[in-house]
Amino acid sequence: MAIRSILVIEDDRFIGEMYVRSLQHANYDVDWVVDGNDGIVAALNKPYDLILLDIMLPEKKGTDILKALRGEGADKIPGTRVIVMTNFDQDAESRMAMQHDVDAYLIKAEITPRKLLEIIAKLDTLPPAPAAPAQ
Repeated sequence: MAIRSILVIEDDRFIGEMYVRSLQHANYDVDWVVDGNDGIVAALNKPYDLILLDIMLPEKKGTDILKALRGEGADKIPGTRVIVMTNFDQDAESRMAMQHDVDAYLIKAEITPRKLLEIIAKLDTLPPAPAAPAQ
């Protein structure tokens, strides 16, 4: 399944606008929300092929969003890929736990719009990550 629709959950206006502009220029259908609660609502109400998820957000952290969408033994967004994008340096244990439920974990400062598009194109060639097992 090709990635066409993307939800960007990012509170930084400059970064969000840069992602949205780059993604739209590459012909992706993009929605953008700036807080965690709106991100959960958007992800549950419209099917997306990919979610770009910031970790540090108002209202709810990205980790809480991920838990609401893919935690507690139920994947509420099956078929949706998730890329975590953060500048927040997490400890190795937290990062490893999160990586189980995401397709990529990226540090914003290291990712240019061109690099992001390359990563998305590469994800398009890989099978989706398996859903978390029921507990």
